[in-house]
Amino acid sequence: MAEVAPIGAGGTPHPRAPEPDGTLRIRGGVGGIHFQFEELLAGAAALDALVLQLQAIEVEAEAVRVALFPHQASSYASGSNAIIAVGESGRDIGRVREHLQRIGNGVRASHREYEFAESHAAIRLRMGLGMPGPATGPAPLDVGLRGATEGAVRDLTRISELLVGIPPAAANLAGAIVGPTDVGAVLRAIVAIPALAFLKPRPITVSRGEATTKSVDLSAAGMLRELDHVGATSEGEIEVMQVDKGGERAWVVLIPGTQPGNPPGGGNPLDEAGIAEALGYNSMETSKAIRQALLEAGAAAGETVVAVGHSQGGIHAMNLSKDKAFLAEYDLKFVVTAGSPVGGITPQARIGSLHLEHEQDWVPGAEGKANPDTKDRVTVTMTSPVILEPGEDPGIGPAHKLSRYEEGAKLVQLSSDPSLAASTAALGGILGAGGVAKVSRFKLNREAPPAPRGGR
Repeated sequence: MAEVAPIGAGGTPHPRAPEPDGTLRIRGGVGGIHFQFEELLAGAAALDALVLQLQAIEVEAEAVRVALFPHQASSYASGSNAIIAVGESGRDIGRVREHLQRIGNGVRASHREYEFAESHAAIRLRMGLGMPGPATGPAPLDVGLRGATEGAVRDLTRISELLVGIPPAAANLAGAIVGPTDVGAVLRAIVAIPALAFLKPRPITVSRGEATTKSVDLSAAGMLRELDHVGATSEGEIEVMQVDKGGERAWVVLIPGTQPGNPPGGGNPLDEAGIAEALGYNSMETSKAIRQALLEAGAAAGETVVAVGHSQGGIHAMNLSKDKAFLAEYDLKFVVTAGSPVGGITPQARIGSLHLEHEQDWVPGAEGKANPDTKDRVTVTMTSPVILEPGEDPGIGPAHKLSRYEEGAKLVQLSSDPSLAASTAALGGILGAGGVAKVSRFKLNREAPPAPRGGR
């Protein structure tokens, strides 16, 4: 957190990046650098108003001092003492004013230096030079799979230019101008190839499945555990939980990760083609399906929703946070993602989010962008060793397993870090700790692709 120097010490408060909490690295939230600067700049603005008041008092003190001169002769000793006292008071006020001005100017100078460093680092990264710093990436020297993947994807355009023989200097300059790889644009270009048209988003139908009433744990760890169960016991299904907190209803949507299709682009919207829809098309069809599932579950317009997703499911969940049609109908309060590449998604204001990543999970870096450091957005990068048990299926990487992220969510819940404590409290304030909930499954089915023209 920001370190504040006492009045008279001559120091300026400076933000400080959150310290690791055991095996957890933390970015964003109320302890993040960005929010600390917001608070300090707000404080500097308040100091400006105080400085103006002190300036006015200085002027009044000087006017009083001058007004005392004609009366000095009537009582020289007391008159002189009064003039001296008023003058010293004015000078004391001036010293306080100057000190407050220095603090405010120092905060603004520190913020300008921070913004310059951010911009400089971003340009260097675009040119393929250097490593991300604390404010531009998950960690100062993130050499794990997550950081390596982010770097490779970010520099994909520049690397391609080098491979076709463009001189390095020209490729670096082009990278600085064009910016990082736009993964969404790349995916849209891929599915535009006629032979891959089956990967394009298609309408999704929703059918209601099993509905039960059971006791649920509504902590982040508890919801990830339930999500793991949903993914393991179904294909193409999401789960909607109706929660009663203090007489008001809230809803939780659980969206599993990628379920491999055979072939991709079939009836399951959560197959590999769903990744293209999520990253390339902002989950345009899946968002509609989630909205329909909530409607069929009984959610009324304006009611509170929390979305939770793993991997691809996390992208769909986060895309809800900027979907105008969804937000016009429901009050999305919070999003929890685990192992999801969501750095390029900017939610609407006041929607909180908790993003769980692991430094050895390459998937969160697959978009080539780090999650922004903001007050309402907390990113937790796990650094614990990943041990694959004998006979355990590694999947697309042992660190990507949802059970690993459930372990991380438990650590988040126990943490006293300001950002994590605030995030845990925010989620608990929305849903409560848990209890009995009505749980409904919904089967999503992607419509078949249109028949080729000419019947071929």
